[in-house]
Amino acid sequence: MAMGLHKSGGRGGRGRSRAAPMSEINVTPLVDVMLVLLIIFMVTAPLLTSGVPVDLPETNARPLDQPQQPPVQISLTQAGGLFIDDRAVTMTALPARLAALAAAPDSDERTIMLRADRALDYGKVMRVMGELNRAGLIHVSMVTTGSSAPE
Repeated sequence: MAMGLHKSGGRGGRGRSRAAPMSEINVTPLVDVMLVLLIIFMVTAPLLTSGVPVDLPETNARPLDQPQQPPVQISLTQAGGLFIDDRAVTMTALPARLAALAAAPDSDERTIMLRADRALDYGKVMRVMGELNRAGLIHVSMVTTGSSAPE
């Protein structure tokens, strides 16, 4: 008769059965979080653009480098509205508002983005440009939409 050692395996005896470690990643919470983030960005992205609707003219000029500080946006709408950073301003109150912008400590580095509707009279745009010049705000950029081919 042969005598040997008998290993107890399975459920009987002294050995305990251990569950095997889970080797699968549960991706359902990750997908849920990513879908919520996607929806949040889809809703907020259009809100990040300027709130004054202006039909900008097209140009073939290359874009300028972005300034260090956020620019002040002055918008002229087709209906004759004048806005400084989404706040309506009358043409008579414009010089005082521009003087306040020029008196700010960071006005030397501040860029003014002028957005004017393409259907506007050239004189109205030049009147605003003249007020900017008189206030000492000389870093003015005209905002346009890009064109893919020259006309």
